[in-house]
Amino acid sequence: MKLLAALFWRDLARLLPGMRGGGTLLPLLFFLAVAMLYPFAVGPNPTLLARTGGGVIWVAALLAAILPLDRLLAPDLEQGFFDQWALRGISEEVVVAVRMVAHWLSFGPFIMLAALPASALVGIDGETLRIVELGLLAGTPGLAAIGIIIAAVTTSLRGGGAALAGLLVIPLAVPLLVFGAGSLSTGGEGGLALTAAISLLLVAIAPFAGGAAIRAAREG
Repeated sequence: MKLLAALFWRDLARLLPGMRGGGTLLPLLFFLAVAMLYPFAVGPNPTLLARTGGGVIWVAALLAAILPLDRLLAPDLEQGFFDQWALRGISEEVVVAVRMVAHWLSFGPFIMLAALPASALVGIDGETLRIVELGLLAGTPGLAAIGIIIAAVTTSLRGGGAALAGLLVIPLAVPLLVFGAGSLSTGGEGGLALTAAISLLLVAIAPFAGGAAIRAAREG
């Protein structure tokens, strides 16, 4: 248990912005940059901004979530940490599950907080913002799960691995984006429930899929 706690805090310190030795603010800044630039791209029409702003926030959240994929698992595999953890009886599935939680904590709550100023930039009202926030709460764990799966699958790749990761994320994230952003036009309830269900399924699958991919990379 102590080993798992130490592993979790190590992962969080590497990924969480502001912690010593931690990650950067790049995902958060990227999210806000998309929200700032979008009104310039589509024009100042408040009706158009209000109708499309929630969807833009969802797309920005997805892009912000995949920025750190190249450093989620690959550095530990290259440095032999997975071999050391295996010798101590910690399976790849457990490591991936811990890393997934740390990954979500490093971007999910911050994106939900950043959605407040972003909503003003894209012109969405309070009720729409409420649905967006609930959707992000339900959907960002699924985005973290997708990210950890793709990071595990591409750990053994070099050079084009980052580009391939971005391409693989898109089809897997489509259901979350469809129901998450779609909840804005359907009143919220059904879309949010489906978003939460898909996200929960992805979170349940991710440790096993990621662990199998890491094992294959180690043995290969």
